[in-house]
Amino acid sequence: MDKVLLMGNEAIALGALRAGLRLASGYPGTPSTEILETLAKELKAGRAPDLYVEWSVNEKIALELAAGAAWSGLRVMVTMKQVGLNVASDPLMSLNYLGVEGGLVVVVADDPGPISSQTEQDTRHFGRYAKIAVFDPSSPEEAYAMTGRAFEVSEKYHRPVILRPTTRVCHSYAAVELLPPMEKSRGGEGFKKADNRFVIFPSLAYRNHVQIEKDLAALAGDFSSFEFECNRINGALSRRGIASGGISWAYTMEALEGLEAAQDVRCCKVAAFPVPEKTILDFLKGLDEVLVIEELDPVIETELLCICAANDLSVKIKGKLSGHMPNAGEYSVALVTEKLRPFLGLHSSTGQPEAPGLQAPLPVRPPVLCAGCPHRSSFFAVKEAVRKYNAGRAVKRKAVYSGDIGCYTLGNALPLDMVDTCLCMGAGISNAQGIGRAEILLGHEAPLNFAFIGDSTFFHSGIPGIVNAVYSRADIIIAVLDNSTTAMTGGQPHPGMGLSISGSPAEKISIVRVLESLGITEIVRVNPFDWEEARNAAAALLEKDGVRVIVFEAPCIMVSLPGKPLSIDAEKCSRCKLCINKLGCPAISSDRSSVSIDRSLCTGCGLCKSVCPSLAIGAAP
Repeated sequence: MDKVLLMGNEAIALGALRAGLRLASGYPGTPSTEILETLAKELKAGRAPDLYVEWSVNEKIALELAAGAAWSGLRVMVTMKQVGLNVASDPLMSLNYLGVEGGLVVVVADDPGPISSQTEQDTRHFGRYAKIAVFDPSSPEEAYAMTGRAFEVSEKYHRPVILRPTTRVCHSYAAVELLPPMEKSRGGEGFKKADNRFVIFPSLAYRNHVQIEKDLAALAGDFSSFEFECNRINGALSRRGIASGGISWAYTMEALEGLEAAQDVRCCKVAAFPVPEKTILDFLKGLDEVLVIEELDPVIETELLCICAANDLSVKIKGKLSGHMPNAGEYSVALVTEKLRPFLGLHSSTGQPEAPGLQAPLPVRPPVLCAGCPHRSSFFAVKEAVRKYNAGRAVKRKAVYSGDIGCYTLGNALPLDMVDTCLCMGAGISNAQGIGRAEILLGHEAPLNFAFIGDSTFFHSGIPGIVNAVYSRADIIIAVLDNSTTAMTGGQPHPGMGLSISGSPAEKISIVRVLESLGITEIVRVNPFDWEEARNAAAALLEKDGVRVIVFEAPCIMVSLPGKPLSIDAEKCSRCKLCINKLGCPAISSDRSSVSIDRSLCTGCGLCKSVCPSLAIGAAP
């Protein structure tokens, strides 16, 4: 068969198509996003004519939609990142009790580091908690093969299965051998009414819980026989062992290649839950100690400890719980090599080459809003409106800015400093209500209470918070930052754009009309690049009370550039640096003698021009 260079996410998508995937849904979130995007490309190219793909409003909706298709006998897949599983956890817990008719694979991409997430979460815990099988691939090649195996397991046991790639599996590349199509699923006959089988009554839940426990025991036996999920490298005279799984297995194998005594250690890959106890017991025979190498939490380590205790084995298990491995953060080959040396009795003095490093550390570069980002103008308009409002008061009124998940979280950075809270998607609107109530309960003057939310997040989980604000008569100003895309994860469409994942027309839902339908009467729409108008609109809302909304409408620079690059007239420039100190635009910099604009970064939004008291900023020559 042909070998193709694939990203891990592409491999998962093609592995699902090989398995006969018929429906895929999800919500964009790094590092999982490219899975659905790859499926959409295959559909558009005519290579997957019997496939339906959609970006759903949120992860919960995506899973509930997929459940309906799986009950109808199709092989379906849902994709999300680890925090998205928090949103989808309610239906997933119940779905495992009800079961499915077709195959259902839930791809949850974990993000050790975290590199682009609010939290480090280990989805293997969820698998244990929800009693759902979990596959943990260590490479794009394995992710491709495991996807097909996951569908088989799901159909065999009539239950959802989790595939848990991590960032380095999702975004690394490998030459993947494309295999022949798998046997077709047994389903495809549509939804069948079956004595309330898919209605989760308490009595049914109890009976199904009993069956779930039996299935887990059977699954552990199945996993012991899967060659690519669990295999061993034996050291003939070894008294030491290494247990690992997922991307940590790849790090371990690479680290061992460069170490002496690598052949004197026995290795076991644990790439699935429930753990294959038979394989584990075979691995542990004759060992004195085992080092467990895994991201993120001590899941394999805990299982080994339990197996040792249950079978009266005296093997010493070392890992996170014993302090031999880090408890947080992403692993690497260098880190694993460092931890393997003392375990194997090796030291730097043995002549082993040290891992190559940089001559000097890279400078710290915190993330910032892009030059020309409309969010910077929106934040600055609100900030200046509040400043002007308080300038005429003897006692300044507290302003609290509740943020949300998206590019606009970066509004927390100086000099803007416009994000005081950020919890999870959609939470800013609810957080603001709680803060406002608390200030009043404490006998304080009601704060100027702002909640910022993006257009994609508005549809994802912002609407319920707005309903609650209207229902409870909160005093809050909601700022919707509508930049016409899901910018943080790469520009995916959402319900407000009128486009589907494949780029075809879709129903366009108006944010303003949704707000009006909720009974909100104070709604203002402004272009944040019309800076004075935007500031005045925000200032006008400060004088009112109740739930009011300002919608800042300007496209992300990845969608449309606002203008042409600007430049600074050195003769007019007073070097006051207000353009730098107020805005923090990465296109503007200064040295001891001058202030300048980097034309390769400037998008011509003109915000800096509006704050320059010397009128020194204009069109580039």
